[in-house]
Amino acid sequence: MTNLVTLVAEFVAIRVGLAYFGLGAPVAVALGLVLIVLTLGGRRYWRWERVVLGLAVFNGLFLVAAVGVKPDLGAVGAAFATWGPLPGGGLSTLLLLLTSTIGATVTPWMIFYQQGASADKGMTPRDIGHGRLDTALGAGLAAVFGVGALIAGAALATHGGATIQGLDGAGFPAALAATAGSAVGAVFALGLIEAGAVAILTISASTAYAAGECIGISHSFNSSPRRSALFYLANIATAALAAAVILIPGAPLLAIALNANVLATVLLPVALIFMLMLANDRDLMGRWVNTRATNILAITVVGFVAVCGAAYGIDSFLQTVHLIAAPP
Repeated sequence: MTNLVTLVAEFVAIRVGLAYFGLGAPVAVALGLVLIVLTLGGRRYWRWERVVLGLAVFNGLFLVAAVGVKPDLGAVGAAFATWGPLPGGGLSTLLLLLTSTIGATVTPWMIFYQQGASADKGMTPRDIGHGRLDTALGAGLAAVFGVGALIAGAALATHGGATIQGLDGAGFPAALAATAGSAVGAVFALGLIEAGAVAILTISASTAYAAGECIGISHSFNSSPRRSALFYLANIATAALAAAVILIPGAPLLAIALNANVLATVLLPVALIFMLMLANDRDLMGRWVNTRATNILAITVVGFVAVCGAAYGIDSFLQTVHLIAAPP
């Protein structure tokens, strides 16, 4: 269910990007579903992976957009070194943005996708070193591209005072175009389309891996559709269900995208705790069992994610029962 909600958020990204070019939700749905069907047709994991990696290269468009808004480098450096200025709207808005950012960066589906993909590649203990390097490189690049998107988006706060409200449809790229030029708006819109497409492919695969493993049947890109029918069906069906949501007239796209990531943050500690337990199972891991330093770092991350998710949940509950005032 978490994957399904997150898939909706990724279709939202594609829809927002295409809306900038005057294309509607049906085109976003068609693009996402056609990509999934075409990548499944390769019947080899390495072919699927290369398509996804080829698309992921275009995450660099967010860096191009960041340069295009001509940011104040001093202000960017100060933002990295300090906590301020924090966004307006009070504690509730800050917690929403914080938990949503965490949920968009480290999600349960990523854990299950990486496990399934490692098996599909045929990795062995001899490949762990390369696997760690691969993961670290991917995480580093994702952070760099994410910073590019943040810098580009921050231009809206300093050129006209745009807020997160009212940025549904083509609002975000269009707002960037109004403040930094049509080229920047177009580049950012293309980045949204690419990022949504990559996420749709990987989240659908994560869901299919999990479904096949839970039931105990074949679940591999290396198998034929006849031998791994559920795996292929889960890939397509979950994406189709998510795509149907964005076809609903008047659907609150921004709220869906933010709250999907919040849900991922709330559920993430459970998956991380079980993963940490596995990593500390000496019978299972052998000489690759977690070290004390790794455990300290991992527990710190789990604790931080849990506190953020709990803080947002408590704040929302107190607003619901009217013990504290909702933000204006």
